[in-house]
Amino acid sequence: MGEELDFGFRTVVKFFEIDGQPVGFTTTHMNIWLIMIVLTILAIVVRIKLSSFTEVPTTRFQNIIETLVESLQGMVTGAMGEENKGFAPFYSSMLVFILVSNLMGLIGFRPPTADIATTFALSLTTFIMIQGYAIATNGFVNYLKGFFDPMPVLFPVNLLGELATPISLSFRLFGNLIGGTVIMALVYAALPAYLQVGIPAILHLYFDVFSGVLQSFIFVMLSMTFVSLSLE
Repeated sequence: MGEELDFGFRTVVKFFEIDGQPVGFTTTHMNIWLIMIVLTILAIVVRIKLSSFTEVPTTRFQNIIETLVESLQGMVTGAMGEENKGFAPFYSSMLVFILVSNLMGLIGFRPPTADIATTFALSLTTFIMIQGYAIATNGFVNYLKGFFDPMPVLFPVNLLGELATPISLSFRLFGNLIGGTVIMALVYAALPAYLQVGIPAILHLYFDVFSGVLQSFIFVMLSMTFVSLSLE
C-alpha cells in the first residue's frame, strides 16, 4: 500500500542537491508547462476565430466566447468596481489557470496547486500588487503612516496583518488541494481494483470539481478585494 501512495511531487530531472534534497525540474513544473501550452493554443485559436466574429453572434462558438468574457468581466467589475475593469484580463487569466490546475486530478495528473510553491507564487503576485498600488495611490509617506494607524503601538500588529495576506491566501488554496490529493491517494490505495471505478468518482466530484472550482473563485475574489482596497 505504501508504494502506491503519492502525496508529493516528484523530481523528473535533478539539477543539484541541497542537504541531500534534489533540486530540479519536478512534476509540478511539468504540469504547469502543460497547462500553459494548452491555454496558449486555445488562446491562439480564439484569436484567429475573432476575425470571423460578427456584431450579432451567428455561431455557437462566438456565443460561448462572448458569454465567457462577459461573465469574467462582470465578476471583476462586481468585485473591484467599473473604474477598475482594466484588471479583467489579468484576473480572468489567473482564474482560468487556477481552475484548470485544480481540475487536473480528473485526468490523473497531480494538480500544480497542490504544491505550496505554486500557491505561494500566486499569492505573492497579489501581495506585490497590493503594496505597489497602495504606494501609487497614497504616496510612500502616507503608505508608511498607515502602519502606525490608529496608534503607533499597533505597528507590529499592522505589519503582521499585512504579511499574513500572502500566507493565508497560499495556504487556503494549497490546504484544500493537498487535502483532496491525500484523501484520493488513500482511497485508491485502500480499494481493490474492481472498486476503483465507481466509488472514487463520487469523491472526485467533490474534491476535484466542487472544491476545485470553489477554491479558484475564492482565491481570485479575495485577491481582487485586497487589491481594490489598496486602490482606495
